Amino acid sequence: MARVFLSLGSNEDREFHITSCLDALNRHFRILALSSVYESEAVGFSGEPFYNMVVEIETELDLAALNDSLKKIEDENGRRRDVPRFSGRTLDVDILLYDDVVGNVAGIELPREEITQNAFVLLPLAEIAAEDIHPTCQQSYAAMWQAYDKGQKLWPIDFNWQGKAISKAQ
Repeated sequence: MARVFLSLGSNEDREFHITSCLDALNRHFRILALSSVYESEAVGFSGEPFYNMVVEIETELDLAALNDSLKKIEDENGRRRDVPRFSGRTLDVDILLYDDVVGNVAGIELPREEITQNAFVLLPLAEIAAEDIHPTCQQSYAAMWQAYDKGQKLWPIDFNWQGKAISKAQ
């Protein structure tokens, strides 16, 4: 079984698409942990704010099959692939980490560079995997968050899934 961390994001009908994605992940994989859901400003373009979170799953799928499965979940949620990379989206699911795999495998660069670049990825990852060590930086995610330039603004929001609060606004 592979231990995998996924980044989820949406800025179109955000609550619906994050909930729909969590439901799909729950049907296909064993969910190990959920971060809080954070709202953040769009990065790289002017657009509506995003909801972002990180989910830890276990899977028997290899990296290519997992990626195909996640693309299908995105497509089922109306993800358009004919728009610029930095634009609004119904759902974005990115593989951040797949066990301790490093390098380009099946066209996927791991660990995903957004871990070190974006607060909306690093903070939720540090929340659920604080003491885990980044496979190339060799620092814990908690230490990486502590040292991170907090220029990107994000804040936790109230969010419920399956009748339970998984996130609370501060």
